[in-house]
This record gives sequence, structure tokens and C-alpha cells, in this order.
Amino acid sequence: MKDSAHLNIDDDEMARPEGRPPTVLQILPALGGSGGVERGTVEIAGAINAAGGRAIVASEGGLLVHDLSRVNAEHVILPVASKNPVVMYRNVQRLIDLIRQEHVDVVHVRSRAPAWSAYFACQRTKVPLVTTFHGTYSIGNWIKRKYNAVMTFGDRVIAISSFIGGHVRRHYGVPVDKIRVIHRGVDLERFDPEKISAERVIKLSTDWRLPDGVPIIMLPGRLTRWKGQLVVIDAIARMARKDIRCLLVGSDQGREEYRRELENRIVQHGLEEVVRIVDHCDDMPAAYKLTDLVISASTDPEAFGRIVCEAQAMGRPVIATDHGGARETVIPEVTGWLTPPGDSDALAKAIETGLSLDSAARNKLADTAIAHVRKNFSKTQMCDKTLDVYNEVLADRGRA
Repeated sequence: MKDSAHLNIDDDEMARPEGRPPTVLQILPALGGSGGVERGTVEIAGAINAAGGRAIVASEGGLLVHDLSRVNAEHVILPVASKNPVVMYRNVQRLIDLIRQEHVDVVHVRSRAPAWSAYFACQRTKVPLVTTFHGTYSIGNWIKRKYNAVMTFGDRVIAISSFIGGHVRRHYGVPVDKIRVIHRGVDLERFDPEKISAERVIKLSTDWRLPDGVPIIMLPGRLTRWKGQLVVIDAIARMARKDIRCLLVGSDQGREEYRRELENRIVQHGLEEVVRIVDHCDDMPAAYKLTDLVISASTDPEAFGRIVCEAQAMGRPVIATDHGGARETVIPEVTGWLTPPGDSDALAKAIETGLSLDSAARNKLADTAIAHVRKNFSKTQMCDKTLDVYNEVLADRGRA
């Protein structure tokens, strides 16, 4: 952890000298997961450095710190995951010190607790603040709404989909000209069907004990109720087919009771040979490639829906629920199908439709899906648009 001792530097000295590339400080609670927030932070850090800037990330650490070092980004350990008001208050001064010490030009925060500390630190140092709204959050009462509202306090508010942009406008009254919709991006180097070897696919198939020649359906995602695993199990039961395999790929992350509920539902339907729960997978590109159909059955709207885009980038037909970010990423009847949330009957029919495609139709769908993602949802686009936002806020402050 770097020394965050307080430095008495006048804020007038914070102005970036002409010619010095900008230094961007990203803040998130931790780098321990494989979610879009964590991966997006690493990808943006790499883009900042590639563009000649300097990328610093503050978090409580985690496995992806190693990935940061691979893109030459710097990591500072701070207790920014804490929701303890005392810690959050002390984080304000910690961030002020870090901003001044490292001559930070832009602060980009991605979560609510650190956003409160970052907001006041930026007010004190007069450094522009960018926030990214990653989800709808709970807005059940005015206290929660007030707590969430800090994510709208940035000079610019990045929404990861038009769905989230609309949510921010409706519920927090953020003006349109302050919002920038930047969809999450797919790493097209990693999710490229031409780059996945047969050996990787065979290894996964062997590890998962899949029989040859059997259509494979997959629902990737952590085991949590709103991801819709129960809806998928019920849909498979309605199909009454034993000649397919359905994989629920994801960790229960401690939700053992829900896992048992899934296992019991599988037994109740007599689907022990058909539906299988697979824990975390480290090679998702290969998993998509061995799959005939990918499902996102979320019963609550996905803010974006990374899985749907990754699967299309791999040329796979997708079925998603008709709400949230999926409406922006799936071309209905062209790259996949949208079904009503929680409707296992409609999902069963869509699965049968997807599995009935002949080779020519599958190839046409694959080509269209790959082109669709490469045109609209690439990591490069996400990074370029985010760097544009940094330049915008610097220009607003006369620091471009």
C-alpha cells in the first residue's frame, strides 16, 4: 500500500502542465471478482496507459490486481469497500492525499460507498469526477434513493446501457446532456471462435462428462434466484426430451440453500441425466463454443447482460428475457429470441426453435451475431468512448 500521508499542496497546483498526459484514478471496492465492474476497470486502465496516460486504481485488492500489473497500471490499497460511515469519512482525506500526491487529473468511481468519499475529495481538490451507473440498485425508500444518488453527482454519468440511462433520468432527474451511454464491451481477442482450439473444447466436454452428438444448452451465471435457473429447469421439463443436456454454469457463492432447491427441482422433474450444475468455469470462450444455445433467463432486468453479448461474439444463438439491456443487444428472430420474464412455456418453445435450426440457418445466424457484436459492443469501443468522457470533463475545467 502506498503512503497516503497528507500533503499540503495548493489545489491551484493541480492544473495539469501542458504536455503531461492525464492521470486517471479509478476507484472500486475490490478487484476480487470476474464481474463487469472489475474487468471493465482493468480494461479501461489498459486503454489509459496505451493512450499515453497514467492509470491508477484504488481498491481493497483481489485477484485482478495481477491483471492490472500486466497492463502497467498502478494499484493503491485503500479501505474503499467499507460502508462504515467513519471509514468512509476518513477515506475522503485518504483520497485527497492520493489525488494531490499523484497529481490525479480525473477520478472515475464505480460504486456507491467509495463514490461518497470520492465526491467530497473531488470537491476539495477541484478534480473532475466521472461516475458509472452499473445497475438499477434498490430504490425502495428515500434513504436508499439518497444513498444511490451519489452515482449521479459526477461531471458526467456513464450508463452501461440505454436501459440504465433511462432509469437514471426517470428516478434521479439527471439531465440527458450529462449522461453518456457506453455499453460494456466484449474482448474480441478472447471471444473469437477462430481462436478457440479443439483441444480446449474437448477438455471441457470431458471434464463435464458430456456425451458426443448431444445438443448442449447453457445458462452461465452465478447461482442466484433472479438469474432464472428455476425457470430454465421448468422449461426443460416441459420439453420432455432426454436427448439434450442443459448446463447451469456458475458458482453458488455460498447460496447453498438455493443450490439445494435447484437440485431438488431437477430431481422432481426426473432430469438428473439432462440438467447439470457446473461450478465456475475458467474457459468461457471454449464453453460457448461447445454449446448449441445460450440462455439468459433473468427474472429481473439485466443492466447490460454481458453473457448475451459474449455468446453472440462466439456465433452462438441466444435466448434472453425481454427486458433490460437484452433489448439492446439481441436482434429478435435474427441473432436470437426474447421471451417474457419467468415464462417457462415461452422459453421451452424458444429452445425448441433454436435447436431446430439447420446448418445453413445456424451459420447465417452466427455470421450476423458476430458482426453485430463487433460493430456495436467491442471492448475497443467501450474504452475509446470512456477516454472521450475523460477528455470532455478535462476540457470543461480548461485542462484538456
